[in-house]
Amino acid sequence: MEISNTLMESLGIETLSLDKELVVMTMPVDHRTHQPLGYLHGGASVALAESAASVGACLHVDLEKFHVFGIEINANHIKSKRDGIVTAKARPVHVGKTTMVWEVDIRDEDEKLICISRCTIGVVPKK
Repeated sequence: MEISNTLMESLGIETLSLDKELVVMTMPVDHRTHQPLGYLHGGASVALAESAASVGACLHVDLEKFHVFGIEINANHIKSKRDGIVTAKARPVHVGKTTMVWEVDIRDEDEKLICISRCTIGVVPKK
């Protein structure tokens, strides 16, 4: 999957592993992902979570025939962070023909929970 010129590239998101049952991605906590007060922006965490869920959903469909789109996401921001790296682990809760639901935990280097998210993905036939 090509991420050049995408939000993932802009935020420094990298993929560590891809599997239908677990997608692992990292993102730096730095000037690209800070809010104005110098902490990890909640929106950056949500972007990481949706990226991991969407990439995971791609592994379950034939991309020649279907698109996948995030259609709903929620996030609970548990702990703040100023610097370092956060790691998202996305796991499918439901894999259906037209929708999927993914749960995403985002943790820091010490395995402290930073954010927990649930993302619903739509599976749409290409026209």
